Amino acid sequence: MADVAAQKMREVALLRALLHLQELDLKIEVCRSREIEIPKQKSKFDVQKARLAEELKEREKNFQNLQIEQRSCESEIEQKNGQISKYQQQLFQVKKNEEYQALLNEIEVLKKQIGLKEERIISLMIDIDEAKARLAQDKKRIEAELKDIDQQCAAIDTELIDDVRARKQLEQDREPVAGQIDASTLARYMRIRNSKKSGPALVPLNDQVCTGCNMVMPPQIANEVLAGSKLHSCHLCGRLLYHSVNVQELSA
Repeated sequence: MADVAAQKMREVALLRALLHLQELDLKIEVCRSREIEIPKQKSKFDVQKARLAEELKEREKNFQNLQIEQRSCESEIEQKNGQISKYQQQLFQVKKNEEYQALLNEIEVLKKQIGLKEERIISLMIDIDEAKARLAQDKKRIEAELKDIDQQCAAIDTELIDDVRARKQLEQDREPVAGQIDASTLARYMRIRNSKKSGPALVPLNDQVCTGCNMVMPPQIANEVLAGSKLHSCHLCGRLLYHSVNVQELSA
């Protein structure tokens, strides 16, 4: 009886260590998953930043195009005024009335063209002032939005740093717990975890049913799991089995 009781205590202690180890491993698993997912949150901000940069570039381009057009109009006026001066000098040199009249017509055409360009410049000056005001407003708004994005990205970075720190602490806490488990059982547990990639390697048996895959266990195995006398694996999913009664004994 003493040997049976001692074996029972060893199995209970082993179960306690395994469950504690699994609790830590599942938390580490969550941390690692978060370390992958958290940086992805910044991808939407990258899209927003690109959109804002494109919007600002478009506003600046529109403002610059108006300025370029104004300078082009001013240059054309200067050229046309130069042409008018040239024609006016030629008026004193021509001998024929037809040539004189032709020069006057050219001068008149140029003056009308200059008038149209001057009207366009006035319109452009109004557009430039409005575009300049809009550009200033847009810059202020976009800078505020970018600042907010940077703050949110910084919060994400902090969240990631905290998560990595928490995982490393869990990994440190894991080492002494793993040391409480014999090498054979620990290797068995790790093989299951590695094969499952995620989720528990140790699951409760509920009325002969493995809660990991819903496979019904033979009565003998179910009884031995209930008795806590031997550590069994599910024949289908391979997970280690324990009974909730034994867990209650652990907390008693």
